[in-house]
Amino acid sequence: MKLKPLADRVVIKMCEAEETTKSGIILTGAAKEKPSVAVVVEVGPGARDDNGVLVPMEVSVGDKVITSKYSGTEIKFEGEEYTVVKQSDILAIVE
Repeated sequence: MKLKPLADRVVIKMCEAEETTKSGIILTGAAKEKPSVAVVVEVGPGARDDNGVLVPMEVSVGDKVITSKYSGTEIKFEGEEYTVVKQSDILAIVE
């Protein structure tokens, strides 16, 4: 089975949060920030504009992206945790 997002939605997998600070302090679970960097797992076909023209997606599978902090819907699929976001919730592609 495979997840295939619809329209301009993107399936992402969040990257792990840092466990230590630059100065070497180990962070507890409560002190870690929610990560906002993720890897794109699947991409929908794109949304249609008001004239019915398909607007292509700007991200592709494998891209590392930065998302809005609390955006998207978290899901569990085949034992893995993913987040489904709209392309507009993706702030940048990390190159």
